[in-house]
Amino acid sequence: MLEGFQNASRVPELRRRLLFTFGMLAVYRLGVAIPTPGIDSVALKLFFEAAASNFFGLVNLFSGGALERFSIFALGIMPYISASIILQLLTVVVPYLERLSKEGDAGRRRITQYTRYGTVGLSLVQSLFISFGLEQIQSPNGASVVIDPGWTFRLMCMITLTSGTCFLMWLGEQVTERGIGNGISLLIFAGIVAALPSAITTTFQFMTEGEISLFTLIGLLAFMVVVVAAIIFMERGQRRIPVQYAKRVVGRRMYGGQSSHLPLKINTAGVIPPIFASSILIFPGTIASFFPDNPIAQGAADLLQPTSIFYTILYVGLIIFFCYFYTAVTFNPVDVAENMKKFGGYIPGIRPGKKTSDYIDRILTRLTLGGALYVAAVCVLPTLLIAQFNVTFFFGGTGLLIVVGVALDTVAQMETHLLTRNYEGFMKRGRVRGRRG
Repeated sequence: MLEGFQNASRVPELRRRLLFTFGMLAVYRLGVAIPTPGIDSVALKLFFEAAASNFFGLVNLFSGGALERFSIFALGIMPYISASIILQLLTVVVPYLERLSKEGDAGRRRITQYTRYGTVGLSLVQSLFISFGLEQIQSPNGASVVIDPGWTFRLMCMITLTSGTCFLMWLGEQVTERGIGNGISLLIFAGIVAALPSAITTTFQFMTEGEISLFTLIGLLAFMVVVVAAIIFMERGQRRIPVQYAKRVVGRRMYGGQSSHLPLKINTAGVIPPIFASSILIFPGTIASFFPDNPIAQGAADLLQPTSIFYTILYVGLIIFFCYFYTAVTFNPVDVAENMKKFGGYIPGIRPGKKTSDYIDRILTRLTLGGALYVAAVCVLPTLLIAQFNVTFFFGGTGLLIVVGVALDTVAQMETHLLTRNYEGFMKRGRVRGRRG
């Protein structure tokens, strides 16, 4: 693998792409440190120390700490992700969008344009509600987060945060086109990894103070390596259904007759199910924080605390549900079977048509159950580590899935550039496959 990274610096195009990617990520991290006017930074920091379990804590995680500082990138890239998911779901139910998705590059460009419009709309709405929420809350010492509440602050907040999100959207598209890897995913990756140095520093500080023993720390490090290896194994895991194509005679030539396979991933839904589940479960607690004197709201908030068993059961159940739901939305066995039949393909021992679609659906249902349980186990891992081992850092969950998945995709793209120029890849035994296979 070290030789693979050395070879990467010898390819001029790959070197330029890597330098461009690092430069854009540096611009992103620089923007995170630029604050939005009108905010008491000290009061906001005290508020976020107790906000890890509400909606603001979730957005702050994916924005790389930008919301905690209330910088110009406070919303991060989350509105773009939400708009993309909404457009992807609407593609299944809206005939016009479904036709666009099948029109090739022209249709995809039109859907991308609609996604951008949706990003601007969601950013305006989210920034408005965040400005309202910040005016309502106070830090634990009683200081108001907003220095001068009112519509002046709200409009300035909407314009600033929406502009920041649009710039990040453009930045991600530039990285995808001129850099290496998926730009949007790399921005999220950089935001999550940015918290790693402070977590390491805090952990060693606790070890020197005797809060965590050296033996426990070594055991946790070994456990973390095993968990990361298991995630890599599951993200690359797939069930390959053999497909045989019949021979066809066109003119004087014979075509087809080759064997192929249909790859079905274990985790087809990716990180979408835990994001949906977290958003649903933390929403009542976030609303309850705006009504501290209402006993019903506070009771619901206490019941949905991340440390409670009820929350964990609901969380796991919602993850499993959204894994099946998103897989059903994005993968249609009937269409796959029809396309195979159209091009003369068939699964050995299975009749083309409905029998093939039923066979694929049965296998996909079983794979989705395994993938859903795996995603749920990774997502409840932080709660178990904090409760049982008093871990001072957040290891596991959606962030870990994103970090490992983006790393796999980026390394796979770098390996593709190396292999096309007659260099060995990063791994001498087999290629590194990204999440898309």
